[in-house]
Amino acid sequence: MTTYQIDPAHSSAQFKVRHMMIANVKGGFDKVSGTVNFDPANPSASTVEATIDVASISTRDEQRDAHLKSPDFFDVEKFPTISFKSKKVIPTGDGSFTVVGDLTIHGVTKEVELKVEELTEETKDPWGNMRRGASAKTRLHRKDFGMSFNMALEAGGFLVGEEVDLTIDVELVRQA
Repeated sequence: MTTYQIDPAHSSAQFKVRHMMIANVKGGFDKVSGTVNFDPANPSASTVEATIDVASISTRDEQRDAHLKSPDFFDVEKFPTISFKSKKVIPTGDGSFTVVGDLTIHGVTKEVELKVEELTEETKDPWGNMRRGASAKTRLHRKDFGMSFNMALEAGGFLVGEEVDLTIDVELVRQA
């Protein structure tokens, strides 16, 4: 088993949600941390734990970011982090996995499946550290996590889409 730390300086989580039923709005969280224990000989024995600092949200619009931090959405004062803890890792092909685990957002925990792609081979950085990277994706329903704020539109439909696509890109640093 090899233990890796998620490198916060080279990792992020991005989301995409439909706005006014016409366009996608994207944003992200700049502060992601955690630990991955990876066993290349037995990937099913691997584990993942990650934490996202909700206050690090950015959609490139200060007013929208403030609204997303408010009780209407993430309620960052009460729920400052999003967390994930794996329950099982299922190899699905060359460098890809399904990681099943508990995701906690807004104080609500639900089991989700992360589709992990592109687990890279280890590479030595210029300072002698061994690193690898990976990307994971999932689709969430925000109401499942207690985020039900919305507004009906005059033309029909709603202001904010129900489904949220989440992509997590991590760079991992092997620990001694």
